[in-house]
Amino acid sequence: MGMETIVIGGGCFWCLEATFQLVRGVDKVLPGYAGGTKKNPSYDNLHSEDTGHAEVVEVTFNPTIINLADILEIFWVIHDPTTKDRQGNDVGSEYRSVILWSDDTQKRVIDKSLIDAQRLWDRPIVTEVKKLDVFYEAEAYHHNYFQNHPEQAYCQLVINPKLQKLKSKFANKLK
Repeated sequence: MGMETIVIGGGCFWCLEATFQLVRGVDKVLPGYAGGTKKNPSYDNLHSEDTGHAEVVEVTFNPTIINLADILEIFWVIHDPTTKDRQGNDVGSEYRSVILWSDDTQKRVIDKSLIDAQRLWDRPIVTEVKKLDVFYEAEAYHHNYFQNHPEQAYCQLVINPKLQKLKSKFANKLK
C-alpha cells in the first residue's frame, strides 16, 4: 500500500503544517491554496482578492501507520470547525474549515468522521467538504514556517498552544 494524501484547511496553514509534521506516519506536509477558482493563486492575492481559495495543507501519510480517520480526529480537535470563515483572530473565507477529498473512499471516511466529530462540539460544524479540484503549493517562505520562526509572535501565541493541545491529547500518535 502506498502513500495517501488529504487536503485540509482550518485557519492559518502554518498551524496545520506544524501540527501534522509531528504526527507519526505523516511523511510530508505542504502548505498551499485550494477550494477556489483562481488559477495559480498567491498569498498576496489570496488575502486581497476574492479567489475563493482557503489556506490549506496537503498531508501525505502512510496508511499502514496512521489512517485517514486518525488524521481527521486530530483535525477536528486542533481547530474550531464551528466558526465560519475564521479561526481566532484570522478572519476571512481563506481561513475557513475545509476538507477536500480526492476519491469516494475518502469521502465516506470524512462523512463518518464528521458525524463522530459533531459529538465533540455544542454548536454545528460548518466545515466545507468537497472534492479537490487543484492544490496549489504555497510560496517557499511559507514552508516549515514554525520550524524556521519559532520565536515569531504568531508562532508563540497561536501555534504553540495548538501544539501543546496536540501533545496532550494525541501523545500516542506523535513521532
